[in-house]
Amino acid sequence: MEKEGKSDADNRSTITVNVKFSGRSIPVEISDESTVKHLKSLLQPLTNVLSRGQKLIFKGKVLVDEITLKSSEVGNGAKIMLMASQGLHQGDGPIRKEASNLPTARRMPEAMRPKRDVPQVPVVKSQLERWKATGVVALSECNLKVLPDEVLTCGPSARVLDLSHNAIQHLPAAINSLSSLQKLILNGNEIMDNSLSWEELASLKSLMVISLNQNHIATLPPEVGTLTGLRQLHIAHNELTGLPSEIGLLTSLEVLKVNNNRIRSIPESIGGCVSLIEVDLSSNLLVELPETISKLKDLKALYLGNNGLKSLPSSIFKQCCQLSTLDLHGTEITIDVICQIEGWENFDERRRSKHQKQLDFRVSSSGKFDEGADQS
Repeated sequence: MEKEGKSDADNRSTITVNVKFSGRSIPVEISDESTVKHLKSLLQPLTNVLSRGQKLIFKGKVLVDEITLKSSEVGNGAKIMLMASQGLHQGDGPIRKEASNLPTARRMPEAMRPKRDVPQVPVVKSQLERWKATGVVALSECNLKVLPDEVLTCGPSARVLDLSHNAIQHLPAAINSLSSLQKLILNGNEIMDNSLSWEELASLKSLMVISLNQNHIATLPPEVGTLTGLRQLHIAHNELTGLPSEIGLLTSLEVLKVNNNRIRSIPESIGGCVSLIEVDLSSNLLVELPETISKLKDLKALYLGNNGLKSLPSSIFKQCCQLSTLDLHGTEITIDVICQIEGWENFDERRRSKHQKQLDFRVSSSGKFDEGADQS
């Protein structure tokens, strides 16, 4: 029988290369016919270093993106060194050997952490009277583990509840007795996925601001969509991997800050948040944005730095006619890329006009204009 010639597939072989980075060795299985650029794309989620921020060195030479591993003489068991450019990362930063399970950017400074061995500060009568008179219940940094019963006696007189930087793990359902509450601040506590009753929060019809920065929230439930009067939602420095599609039901939401999480995708329903003015998605694991984000006609500021983004929605500049602040530093999108998007000229005019006004009114301390993206 005549021997058949080998196909291209037969000539390919899967190899394992060991990439040295920040004190650890990362094994990667890959075809030897793959390009160096493809290897970088595989390393990005393993290291959080953007592809364009990676310099791969093999036998003293820098590997070239367009060349295959085979042509670069990279074989099975090869040891490759990865050098990372400062600032070119997604999420909280490069994944290093010494990193703990807690994201670095979410750790509170030692001085702000509640002292576990110190008893909580008791509520005195004068405090209670002041709360009822001013409507502001201020209990920040009081070493609280639970909500004091005295807070609930404020009833409809409470408008602001600040419980930031304590060790609270749970809010009681009786929180709904604070029927006039407008702001709920729980930054820097021990709040987890099941710590809050979102149904009870939805019963607070005056509630406009919820701030849950620096907690341990990994998932937002669908019930968040019932808070239709909400204007600001702050859940930065948590452990979110995504947002529920019900987020689009928050038609009154003006500010959404979910930076420094582990969010990999944004639901298309985000286009339903028609009142959004400011959105901060920086320091996550996004590789793309839904086209529906272009429906946010009132959007003025969009922060996307330190993500794995490679492109923007094609109509974002054309449809988001109020957009004047855009941060793309530390992404794969460079200034030469965004200036090719339709509507760029009008966007560029708006942001330069805003910068000049800040200078005129001395709002900005620096006269330097920020292009909003890295140079190629």
